[in-house]
Amino acid sequence: MSLKLVQNAAKCTEKSLYSEKHILLVLTEEQESDLAFGELLNAKLNRMHGEYKDLNKTPLIADLPNSGLASFVILKRDLNMFQRHCLLRKALKPLLDEQPSALAICVFGDEKTREAHACAAYYVATVNAVELPSRKKEVKFKPLKNISIYGYKANHNYQYVNARVAGNSLCRQLTITPPNELTPSIYREKIAGLAKLHGWAHEEFDMPKLKNMGAGAFYAVGQGSQPQDAAIVHLSYTHSSPKKHIAIVGKGICFDTGGHNIKPAKYMQGMHEDMNGSAVALGILLAATEQGLEVKIDCWLAIAQNHIGPMAYKQNDVVTAMNGMTIEIVHTDAEGRMVLADTLTLASRKNPDYILDFATLTGSMISALGDRMSGVISNRPELACKAVGAGIIAGERIVAFPYDDDYESDLDSEIADIKQCTLEGGADHIHAARFLGRFIENDIAWLHTDLSSANRKGGLGAVQTDTNGFGVGFGLEMIKSLLK
Repeated sequence: MSLKLVQNAAKCTEKSLYSEKHILLVLTEEQESDLAFGELLNAKLNRMHGEYKDLNKTPLIADLPNSGLASFVILKRDLNMFQRHCLLRKALKPLLDEQPSALAICVFGDEKTREAHACAAYYVATVNAVELPSRKKEVKFKPLKNISIYGYKANHNYQYVNARVAGNSLCRQLTITPPNELTPSIYREKIAGLAKLHGWAHEEFDMPKLKNMGAGAFYAVGQGSQPQDAAIVHLSYTHSSPKKHIAIVGKGICFDTGGHNIKPAKYMQGMHEDMNGSAVALGILLAATEQGLEVKIDCWLAIAQNHIGPMAYKQNDVVTAMNGMTIEIVHTDAEGRMVLADTLTLASRKNPDYILDFATLTGSMISALGDRMSGVISNRPELACKAVGAGIIAGERIVAFPYDDDYESDLDSEIADIKQCTLEGGADHIHAARFLGRFIENDIAWLHTDLSSANRKGGLGAVQTDTNGFGVGFGLEMIKSLLK
């Protein structure tokens, strides 16, 4: 998105503001004596028999004399980032729905408050002004070309916000793409193009190579598809002076039928988005690259489809993973942990300081949290705590779940080293984590993110689309916290 940003340190009362046609006014709890369009706001509030403080909860939209729209919202000091993003999304939606070419943002308060409000509003505006895949015949996207910020002029150019927007947008664009347009072959081509564009090192482990390497867990899932175009893709970004070496791993199931344990239609709908974890990983990699973070990132993408057919793996098969562990197949719809198992082994063999994985992995995490938050599980309690904090900063809420070893007894198998899962239900999100942990070598500190909030009807936090790119902002803040 090509967007011109104009920052103006003058107060939000200057004449140029009154020529703007789409204006967001971000207010503080203290009523401004020289508030732009203050008479208009008060007149509308009086007609509604409301009070000024009502804007703490619900933004107010008012028609401007020049046929434009103004949106007023109050951000209280005690709001966390998620709450700020939600209110700003509500305030901006009526403005952005008109697909304006220009938007004005006015911020009030002391300098620190104005900086925080300007950055948050700029992020919410730009992340919701991105063009996303649509195959509607009549839809014509009109880009937002200019944002003018009144009331705060920073010494930087908001590049760190633009980087996060770029990562979130890439994640959503890939995730929304229809499955016939994002097969593993096509996806791999897109990734190769991204690697060339952004200067990432790039290598692929295709099915023949994985078979020779003994990656039986991944291969079991990929063998059911024709063509057998599944692969583990490895990308690398390295700063000239990296402080840490971090691996990010993403589940990239381009379509999930459930295999022989086939999903009913209700639960197969939307399964082209089962590659969201890999899209989150790519979004984090892009944002970290554009921010120039002082880190080495190895990005590992487990790209496959879970199909049904004569060659598809089935219940009671026993396969051998890359680390030599044998796995008894219990449910073919638990394919995500299979492709991640060998991918995590590859990632851990590079001896990074940390491994962060992202996956739309279990229905039980959705049962536990719903679709408003995502859960993390870690083999280091301090890493899980750090993740909760990173989520608060990013405005993407994270809940930590236990990794206690007694859960793993449920995965005891009479014929193999471990069961893939159980059929009894229960805490499958924890079972999945205990399973994945068995494939990490060298005792690497590892954080698993189960993306239960990857899709929420009506949007979530800053983002107004159902597919919201959750995890990119959190993952970016997580990496930053690990560099301190």
